[in-house]
Amino acid sequence: MSSLPPLIDAGTLAAHLDDPSLRIFETTVHLTRPPGVSRYTIVSGRADYEDGHIPGAAFADLPGELSDAGAPLRNTPLEPQRFAEAVGQLGIGPGTHVVVYSRSTPMWATRLWWLLRHAGFDAVSVLDGGFDAWRRAGLPLEQGPRSYAPARFQAAPRPQLLARRGDVEAVVSGQAEACLLNVLTPATFRGEDPGSAHRPGRIPGSVNVHWQTLLDDRGRFRPQAELEALLQPAGALDTPATIAYCGGGIAATVGLFALALLGRDGLDARTRLYDGSLNDWSSDPSLPLAVG
Repeated sequence: MSSLPPLIDAGTLAAHLDDPSLRIFETTVHLTRPPGVSRYTIVSGRADYEDGHIPGAAFADLPGELSDAGAPLRNTPLEPQRFAEAVGQLGIGPGTHVVVYSRSTPMWATRLWWLLRHAGFDAVSVLDGGFDAWRRAGLPLEQGPRSYAPARFQAAPRPQLLARRGDVEAVVSGQAEACLLNVLTPATFRGEDPGSAHRPGRIPGSVNVHWQTLLDDRGRFRPQAELEALLQPAGALDTPATIAYCGGGIAATVGLFALALLGRDGLDARTRLYDGSLNDWSSDPSLPLAVG
């Protein structure tokens, strides 16, 4: 198939549905948090998917089959070989092109985009506006589960896309230079809402660009000029490196995808994900958090 860009609209996807190399995945996950409860409940969106999805699309279970259930933090990426086996079973391999989408928020789609790129697979596109854009376009839906024939996925890990706690500590202490990009709400950034973290606040020296500001009122990514106007003042485009974080490493991938649209794709280690994010940082009482 002809190469698809990283961000595609519903019409472009519809025009390629009959391409045998296409692999479409819905990644929907629902997060619920009752008032007064800090920890989110993670609910698979598989039932929504089976009730109606883009024709031919399979379901990718990010917090289940594509996360390490034995890790101390939820949604921890699988080790490279286990990830290769898991996505190979989904049908992702050489000569395929993956299109990812989700409902309500793009963060689960951009999470799979990041996971695949972290594993060395670049033929990935995100459906702009997700499932809602497909429905607004009046395009058909299909019910029930679908799957692709298993493939042999060859992992080529890119550790430079991942930031560890020690990397962030080096920035906070001044031993390394990077923009610490917090994509959570301004209230969470100020420490007024702890979110899912153990303690409220932000990593010292962080700047805030809420991930939702990168989208328009229909959940589509803003034009490049508008993304640049949001990310440039934060320093995310000018510093030697940007480390994006959130509560648990999911929403931060929206910011990383926006940076990739502006040419900072992270392959040279200029943009990295602090996957543990605040769930990891705030768990250590010796590490500082800023509020206000």
